[in-house]
Amino acid sequence: MERESMEFDVLVVGAGPAGLSAAIRLKQLNAELNVCVVEKGSEVGAHILSGAVFEPRALNELLPEWREQGAPLDTPVTDDEIWLLDSKGGRQFPNWLTPKTMHNDGNYIISLGNLCRWLAEQAEGLGVEIYPGFSAAELIEQDGVIGGVITGDMGVGLDGSEKDGYMPGMELRARYTLFAEGCRGHLGKALIARYQLDAGRSPQHYGLGFKEIWQLPEGATKPGKVVHTAGWPLSEHGASGGSYLYHADNNQVLVGLIVDLNYDNPNLNPFEEFQRFKTHPEIAKHLEGGERISYGARAIAKGGFNSLPKMSFPGGLLIGCDAGTLNFAKIKGSHTAMKSGMLAAEVVAEALSDAEAGVQDLTQFEAHFKASWLYDELYRSRNFGPALHKFGSMLGGAFNTLDQNLFGGRLPITLKDEHRDHAQLQPAAQAVAIQYPKPDGKLSFDRLSSVFLSNTYHEEDQPCHLKLTDAAIPVQVNLAQFDEPAQRYCPAGVYEIVEEGGTPRLQINAANCIHCKTCDIKDPSQNITWVTPEGGGGPNYPNM
Repeated sequence: MERESMEFDVLVVGAGPAGLSAAIRLKQLNAELNVCVVEKGSEVGAHILSGAVFEPRALNELLPEWREQGAPLDTPVTDDEIWLLDSKGGRQFPNWLTPKTMHNDGNYIISLGNLCRWLAEQAEGLGVEIYPGFSAAELIEQDGVIGGVITGDMGVGLDGSEKDGYMPGMELRARYTLFAEGCRGHLGKALIARYQLDAGRSPQHYGLGFKEIWQLPEGATKPGKVVHTAGWPLSEHGASGGSYLYHADNNQVLVGLIVDLNYDNPNLNPFEEFQRFKTHPEIAKHLEGGERISYGARAIAKGGFNSLPKMSFPGGLLIGCDAGTLNFAKIKGSHTAMKSGMLAAEVVAEALSDAEAGVQDLTQFEAHFKASWLYDELYRSRNFGPALHKFGSMLGGAFNTLDQNLFGGRLPITLKDEHRDHAQLQPAAQAVAIQYPKPDGKLSFDRLSSVFLSNTYHEEDQPCHLKLTDAAIPVQVNLAQFDEPAQRYCPAGVYEIVEEGGTPRLQINAANCIHCKTCDIKDPSQNITWVTPEGGGGPNYPNM
């Protein structure tokens, strides 16, 4: 097929904090570089979801005048609480008993989507070309070197036919391509497999993060208040994770739950755990009199230092959450993603400065990375997640407090978790049944009304972007052994087991997909591959 083609010095896939920071830094270093950012969301920020308490360290380096330039960091943290919950109540930990990484002095409660919109404005002001609504569907590879991407075709029917208005995808070619798709990016996943970038590393670990925005009456919030919790409800079912509740500006409260995806009970429903969490008296009191106005969910890569792949390959780099740079000890990944993008830009700009040099595997990135505060921060937090997985919330938390507060993350041991999240499920016949209460419509809600608040839209008549390697496995293996957990782990009700003539089959409601990638991660048979749908499809988060 003949495709139109555009050529750039550098192509960035994904307009999140990593990709935009890389684009800005590239133009700061060399204003003559032709830099393009392609984004699958309908606009910059449409697919961005994060808590978020933001550490401005990388932003201070990238754009030191951000205050004068109007960056949307308006709510400094004023109050910081950590609670251990049980089914009836809970107790607050004093700051000295919590790891220093959990302290938030100098940080801000923000909308990461709005920060990315602002970063995009700064990038465009420097001459970066940004194309939202175009999905990077395929890699361009020649002689083992990545040379860009092909964007997804538009106007293809469910049966693969070309509809009226069909437009083939374009070839976006570049001397170097930076992949900043976020957690479990489908091209990043392909690159890791193609170049064996994770060889010798611990497997990546994931959590599923939920978020809702609640509008409260005037004067009912305390802007700057940060609350984190552990324990109930996840501990009741042998699962792990934690919650957050942030008082933002405009009388809004941001509330969410992160469910570690290494849980073993196939009957566990992360969405229902989140709804149940909000009914706890220590949480419900913050939402009293409020109205839920937004909902979303997104997987996060939380393996940290031990799970980082090699980030360079011939023709490009993996950056941000595509590589897994989130610091789970801080429950923060935006500043680390930004720094990884800045480091990538510096390495690429240096490589491009030699006009006679051909495209190379940017192996020098590793030396730049090791010399940075990003490496030091992730290294010091390397034991945080494995300690919680090995020892549980109480003993693991005590270990992490000792490691971080007394030793600064430099204990002469390295804990690792070599178990893959998807392989942890036990057969349904051996698992404890879980009965969840019906939603009350005040604090707890159903999945479909929640998806409605995510403003998710996909063209119905398009190929399904949730690919099954073997269509028989969902019934013959997953249903038979695990009561098909996709019915429960998906936070958007995409997967259903339906009966046809007395025979069960898996129905995929792809139009509901909010692009969280949980199915790609947690499917026990690793039979589901998430690929990008038509550009512009998916959630349209306004302020997440």
